[in-house]
Amino acid sequence: MNPKSFRYEEKAGAARITLSRPQKKNALTFEVYRELTETFEAMPRRESVRAISITGEGSGFCSGGDVEDIIGPLLEMSAPELLGFTRMTCALILAIRRAPQPILAVVNGVAAGAGAVIALAADMRLLGKSARFAFLFTKVGLAGADMGAAFLLPRVVGLGRASELLMLGDVIDSETAERWGLANRVVADADLAKEGDAWLGRLAAGPRMGLGITKDALNREMATSLESALEAEAQAQALCMGHPDFKEGYAAFKEKRPLRFEGAP
Repeated sequence: MNPKSFRYEEKAGAARITLSRPQKKNALTFEVYRELTETFEAMPRRESVRAISITGEGSGFCSGGDVEDIIGPLLEMSAPELLGFTRMTCALILAIRRAPQPILAVVNGVAAGAGAVIALAADMRLLGKSARFAFLFTKVGLAGADMGAAFLLPRVVGLGRASELLMLGDVIDSETAERWGLANRVVADADLAKEGDAWLGRLAAGPRMGLGITKDALNREMATSLESALEAEAQAQALCMGHPDFKEGYAAFKEKRPLRFEGAP
């Protein structure tokens, strides 16, 4: 992995993605979209990576599409070109959801537009006190249904609140995000990086297979019947019970020692 448009680091089973355009509040360019998508699409093949975090350098997580690099050029595109662009942005969200590793968004400052949807697509969101969310698409004359937001957001905060966020495009602070369920936890800005590393470390030390199956089940069971979900979970859990991590969990409990899951750092 050697992206040019953001920082990427792997260490002790954890991959850290840092958007690195702080002077632009980490606004997205065509290149950032492309490299982010390629990075997440490669994750099913990267057995060395057990957990992933994504954050932004400086005082903002991601302010959405860059006004000069993306918004301006879009006004000059043909209809087929516009559809190609929107499908490309959706491919990034699909790659994030399909990555088998748990993904943690460490949200510092503003997460707006596409930046808000990227954080939404992560499995968990850890926010600094100064973090803010804005699904501001309707503020610029677009649909709030962008990059899967109308699919994902109601499942996180409920239909009524998702309708408010996507239709009005208002900014909400970290306290509101936590109260509505959009944030898993809010911590002091000064503690965000340290707390993010701690969460990432816990995920990287977890059972790779168990966590991957959990994420897959959460994805699949968004749109299935109870009967189908129960059968899928019965088969998945039986598969996990035959894995060495289950034996390790039992042995560690009996021996009163820390867990050492297969391949964990």
